[in-house]
Amino acid sequence: MISLPTAKAFPRGADGYESARRATVWNGLVPERFPDIIVQAHETDDVVAAIRYARAYGYQVGIRSGGHSWTASHLRDGGLLLDVSRLDQCAVEPDRMTADVGPGKVASEFATELDAQGLFFPAGHCEGICLGGYLLQGGYGWNSPVLGPACESVLGLEVVTADGELIHCDPENHPDLYWAARGSGPGFFGVVTSFKLRVHPRPAVWGTCLYMYPIEVADEVFAWGRSLIPEIDDRVELQIHTGRSFPGAGLDQPGITIASPVFADSEEEAAKALAPLGTCPVIDKAIVSLPYAPATLANWYTAVMTSYPRGHRYIADNMFTSASAEALLPGIRKIIETMPPHPSHFIFTGWRTDPARADMVYGVEDEVYMALYTIWQDPADDDRYRDWAASNMAAMSHLATGSSLADENLCRRPSRFIAESNMARLDRVRSAYDPENRFHSWLGGV
Repeated sequence: MISLPTAKAFPRGADGYESARRATVWNGLVPERFPDIIVQAHETDDVVAAIRYARAYGYQVGIRSGGHSWTASHLRDGGLLLDVSRLDQCAVEPDRMTADVGPGKVASEFATELDAQGLFFPAGHCEGICLGGYLLQGGYGWNSPVLGPACESVLGLEVVTADGELIHCDPENHPDLYWAARGSGPGFFGVVTSFKLRVHPRPAVWGTCLYMYPIEVADEVFAWGRSLIPEIDDRVELQIHTGRSFPGAGLDQPGITIASPVFADSEEEAAKALAPLGTCPVIDKAIVSLPYAPATLANWYTAVMTSYPRGHRYIADNMFTSASAEALLPGIRKIIETMPPHPSHFIFTGWRTDPARADMVYGVEDEVYMALYTIWQDPADDDRYRDWAASNMAAMSHLATGSSLADENLCRRPSRFIAESNMARLDRVRSAYDPENRFHSWLGGV
């Protein structure tokens, strides 16, 4: 008989099941989806045992590392849910500029630990996200315009396959599975128990600008921002945040915040790289105008998390586009007009595309990335706010070239997130490594 000797297992209906189920979801909006059994892995052998158990008894498998999927795509009705958040090992080798980390390692903690050693990794912009899901879906993080999505820094992986075998994947060993792991996200057909990552030298200087505009000049700000994207320095992340209030500033009025990180070798270079963000034609209307200030990793995480409070209910949606400002502005106006109260918000950012990524399973990308985050607390408001993100993205879908798995909403609004040729290749690799569809794929399909 195949059993689960060391892992904690919670069959549906058992004591601890519901708390274990809810604990797998960071979002306060926990879907009414119930696996038959939840397994908490504490080591790699637990993962192997769980997959062999699932195979023996015919369970499909969902995998959770950090639980920050907005749709909780790991949580399905029936089958086995494997929680690998406790596989959080981390060993850094500065001489080799590599690190071996588990899928449950918190990315923001990893970034902080590297920072103290003069090292750097393009970890995600929010605290609490674990590396497993972040790396599998691509991972656009700090300084990614220069370093690329974090999945490009994945050198190799330890993976438990659908057969319950532990294998090593890299460009020479199981190269197709290695390719599939760098961008397929919740559609990946294996359980990663460890990543080997390339780490990078820490940028000498971190800085930021800060501009705050009243909502009345939104047309001018977004038209200018769209025109700026092709010209902005790679070391600058253009981030335009719009909400019903200014996060962290105590200003209770609708407005637009431009707070863009920069990474450079000197403060002079940082200030020069940020200078174009001070050229908005309505800068005289700015409530706050700060061309440059030094920043730290801790500063940035604190600032970002004012927009993502714990204990709230979240629905996100997104799109990539190359459309002009003229084409985008009607949709942006509608987003602003219909936006729910703070902390719901709209992010408009420039994206650094790279033709070299065209053959990666890692998604689709374009010049502009737009993401909507509906955030509320009271379950009584579910019906009121549930459709804001999807309906606004659907209304602009004729301008979209695709969407990102980072902020996917596929169960509510299907959209293209992997190039067709890459999807076809991914299906071939899946049929080789998971012919019985042991692992759940994307929630809601393509």
